[in-house]
Amino acid sequence: MNKCKEIPGVRVGHAQDFEAATGCTVVLIQEGAICGVDQRGGAPSTRQTDSLRPIHLVEQVHAVLLTGGSAFGLAAADGVMHWLEERHIGLDTGVMRVPIVPAAALFDLRIGRADIRPDAAMGYAACDAATEDFSSRAGTVGAGTGATVGGILGMAGRMKGGLGTAVIELVPDLLVGALFAVNCFGDVVNPASGKILAGALKLPEGTFANTLQMLSKMPHSFTGVVSNTVIGVIVTNAELTRGDANKVAQMAHDGLARAVRPAHTMFDGDTIFALSTGKGQIANVNAIGSFAAEASAQAIVNAVQEATSLWDVPALRDLSLHQLHQ
Repeated sequence: MNKCKEIPGVRVGHAQDFEAATGCTVVLIQEGAICGVDQRGGAPSTRQTDSLRPIHLVEQVHAVLLTGGSAFGLAAADGVMHWLEERHIGLDTGVMRVPIVPAAALFDLRIGRADIRPDAAMGYAACDAATEDFSSRAGTVGAGTGATVGGILGMAGRMKGGLGTAVIELVPDLLVGALFAVNCFGDVVNPASGKILAGALKLPEGTFANTLQMLSKMPHSFTGVVSNTVIGVIVTNAELTRGDANKVAQMAHDGLARAVRPAHTMFDGDTIFALSTGKGQIANVNAIGSFAAEASAQAIVNAVQEATSLWDVPALRDLSLHQLHQ
């Protein structure tokens, strides 16, 4: 299987504010795409996800937005809608075209400035910045700008999360890509070895606390820190039904669980969208879903590998060899 950077018909754009430590990322499919969603965390913040279920009317979406700013940041979807409306893209209602833009937000308000969040202007700017290079940017960018990981000891022990991507070519011209903003309560681990790459740090020594082990010792009254969520988009050019797309989104959570330990807690709002452009060949949904999980895990690891420190939150690349091999 080969890796590549482009998925035909798909453009990705980012906008961010480093002073405020927030941003958003848009996946544009101007010709429309089948979309499914699977939400598993206990604290989600989403927009227009109900319409993606197979029993509902809308067949295609025109963009998916991932954003910081918690529920405030969902306002950035308005800017994506305005950008698409200006180009006469959307569901034809007979009166006008209404762009369909599902969105999910993560909580990044504890670093930077909590009073500045992604808004319509930032969503519009992300669309303007979109390119066909699916993997052009990663790390502290877009929806991953203010993302952090490892929340069990509070903000002082968190490390930098970010935005990550991966594209897998199953067979010639059959592609599965993943784009994730990683802001998890748990630790990000190497799926092959289980070793922690980024997560909660014990201070002052700066070694990994190991969230899973610490969680077993927490009292019943422990409520965590509501500052988390992994949100992502799977994109394939395989031809899928809406039911298939929902299944692929569900299977992609397997990759999230391989790379984040623990995942899907009550402190996370883990949400994954799955898009099918239908520009490739008909494919077995089991294969697409299985490789969606692989791409998801790769994208999550890529997010912390490419992240850079911001507002004194250290990144993986800042750690010493002693810390990495503890």
